[in-house]
Amino acid sequence: MAPTAQSPRLAPIPVLDVGPSFPLETLKLEEARAHALIQGATRGVPPTALKALDAVSRRWLAKQDSVHLDEIDTIARRLGRPGAYFLSVNYEWGCTCRVAPSPDSKSARLIRVLDWVTPGLGRQVIAARVAGAAGPFVTLTWPGYTGVLQAMAPGRFSAALNQAPMRKPLGRYALDWAVNRARVWRMPHVTPAHLLREVFETAADFNSAKTMLSERAISTPGIFSLAGVKPNETVIIERTETEARVHVGANATANHWQTPGWRGHSRGVDSAGRARQMHAVPTELDPDLDWLEPPILNAMTRLVMIADASEGRLVAQGFESRHPATEPLELST
Repeated sequence: MAPTAQSPRLAPIPVLDVGPSFPLETLKLEEARAHALIQGATRGVPPTALKALDAVSRRWLAKQDSVHLDEIDTIARRLGRPGAYFLSVNYEWGCTCRVAPSPDSKSARLIRVLDWVTPGLGRQVIAARVAGAAGPFVTLTWPGYTGVLQAMAPGRFSAALNQAPMRKPLGRYALDWAVNRARVWRMPHVTPAHLLREVFETAADFNSAKTMLSERAISTPGIFSLAGVKPNETVIIERTETEARVHVGANATANHWQTPGWRGHSRGVDSAGRARQMHAVPTELDPDLDWLEPPILNAMTRLVMIADASEGRLVAQGFESRHPATEPLELST
């Protein structure tokens, strides 16, 4: 996956040491990246529509008494443009994950491939080393983003969030999307990405993280992949707003349900094919990523991460248009 001799040299992923207020701290350090991302994510959307989406999103955050509202208010004021509130609660991505023991069976590892329609996420990704209350963690994120989608906490666990299938209340995709979105706005619970942030900030170990991800109510269905430090500490947690199904052991997941009887529209490119392929992906901490091929690699692939919390190590690389967009990052804490 390395660039050819004719390709321009790829930029490294910035590694930033920050405190508990990492969304605002990363924004101050890398504000140009945040503006570039919002510009790409909202291209073609009229400012009046963005302002309306912001207003609805902020009212929803206030209704659920979000602990992150003041933080998002501050980020929105600093950015000085519409879109900050909506992007903080937006939840429209596909992903593929695997949790399994390391090749020597001494630890647990998480392999994560993030797909998202918004271009620029791979190019603008940063690694934030956060001084959390329960211990440090590294999240692969973007300046000003208040949730956590994937991270590794040395000595505790690694975890990632996948978008869950969309319910089929009416059986037609466009109508089902509208019904599901209306359901989200009625929910008083925390977003899955904000729950995952809380887990990294407060959970002392794998079992505590598993309990929080399984029992806390959330605003939107999600799929959590969790790997601890021991080789047998691997689970996939499929969630509705108030129910959980925990699949214990080495496993892979994409954007469809494994739980019998749970149904919905799968998300992303060939969800079943991605999951089948991910089952065979090796768990080496290898930055070459020789295994990254279609359908796991597709036009919406933005980020790859391999993490081992026992060793305190991760490998990551950003992607755009099926090609590397950053240098590989090898981080050891």
